[in-house]
Amino acid sequence: MFKPRHLIALAALSLCAATASAQYPAKPVSLVVPFPAGSTTDTIARVLAQHVSNSLGGQVIVENRPGAEGQLAAQEVQKAPPDGYKLTLATSGNLSVLPALRKSPPYDVVADFTPIADIGRYAFFFYVHPSVPARTFAEFIEHAKANQGKLSYATGNNTGVLTMGQVKAQFGLDMTQVPYKGEPPAMVDLVAGRVQAMIGTSIGIPYLRENKLRMLVQLLPRRSPLVPDVPVLNEIGLKDLPVQMWAAVVGPAGMPRDVVDKLNKAFNDAQAHPEVQSRMEQIGFALSPSTPQALGTLIREQARAYQELTRIIGMTPE
Repeated sequence: MFKPRHLIALAALSLCAATASAQYPAKPVSLVVPFPAGSTTDTIARVLAQHVSNSLGGQVIVENRPGAEGQLAAQEVQKAPPDGYKLTLATSGNLSVLPALRKSPPYDVVADFTPIADIGRYAFFFYVHPSVPARTFAEFIEHAKANQGKLSYATGNNTGVLTMGQVKAQFGLDMTQVPYKGEPPAMVDLVAGRVQAMIGTSIGIPYLRENKLRMLVQLLPRRSPLVPDVPVLNEIGLKDLPVQMWAAVVGPAGMPRDVVDKLNKAFNDAQAHPEVQSRMEQIGFALSPSTPQALGTLIREQARAYQELTRIIGMTPE
């Protein structure tokens, strides 16, 4: 049974917590990005950070923490105090794909994180180097089958790993994966011809205009206005992917509800800003603001979807 002095102590702690939440943010907020500077995710984070800073009345600082397919960034935030000062722009790569590929996942995507704000969906595309004698996806499959074991492909994120795994399994291709810490270095080697193919975001589109790359198909339900002449999966007789390539802001488990609500509003307000919307359209990223509760549902559903996809394509968790 609590004694009076214990009740006073508890009341004091509650008052301190309430005061801290009311004053939030009292110092800069870190937004950890699981990919290097120059990546699509980094661009999204930096565009948002400026407007979220204005909305919160406190600075949001982007920190790049690439490596281990996004695991390092996620774990840094997982282990941080749940006070709202260390967040991450998580993606389907490190919160959906990575756990599906591990026998012993490094974290529980539901129990170890606080959902804050859904941000949007990536557009992914199938790129090849111009040295590849294929101008359609069907021609690429034919060329790859005729050169089993001779072609290599770059992966700069977990989505690229899994989606290319699906292509290889579906068409019986033997190609060598060359992993990178992020899309920028992967794209450099693809443009240089050191690898022949890559599934990636819109980061490669500027090279199309210079004829340094060729795009064969969009991994989208409908054509992106960025590349209206390139077909989507269902137009070439392939099924849409059963998963979503998403990005969202999460924090450590146990964050105060009022801080979560304040952050959710700030990120949703940023997504409504015309400048943010214009910049996201330019990189082929579709914004999707939502409540923290809806984001939590998305994270749970996509964890199951990616586990099912790894089973379908025969990828064994390591």
